[in-house]
Amino acid sequence: MGDEHSESADERANRELMELLNELRVALPGVQVLFAFLLTIPFSQRFTELDANDKRVYFWAVLATAGATLCLIAPTAHHRLRFRSGVKEELLRVANAFTLVGLVLLAFAISAATYVITDLIYPGTLPRVVAGVLAGAFVVVWFVVPLFYGRERTPEPRSRGGRD
Repeated sequence: MGDEHSESADERANRELMELLNELRVALPGVQVLFAFLLTIPFSQRFTELDANDKRVYFWAVLATAGATLCLIAPTAHHRLRFRSGVKEELLRVANAFTLVGLVLLAFAISAATYVITDLIYPGTLPRVVAGVLAGAFVVVWFVVPLFYGRERTPEPRSRGGRD
């Protein structure tokens, strides 16, 4: 590895914060589209066809989407408000927690919205099965699979000063 050195704690915090904010740029458009879609549904003609249970599930989907939006935008707001204040490590811990909570709420919201739509089209047992399978898929793909990654640590990135 010659004259190259490992990144400093500050460089690592900067990199990790940029990675997190970039990851949020991927999630946020989906949340915004879902929220916009959910906000228009009550104004559609078929909304009156929903039974009381579907309206309740729809309402929880809207609340979960609002919560996901709140949590997934929070790290950006925190970063902007605390810019250059020397709290990057704490900001990273808090932002990570908000991101995970936001992802849980988003998975719930998508599953709930899918339930309502499926129940409107195919009433009966199918909506519960579809929503349950979808919720399970979110849990497995987003939260369980990452726990099975190899135990071998990825080498720390090298400083920008050296050659790649």
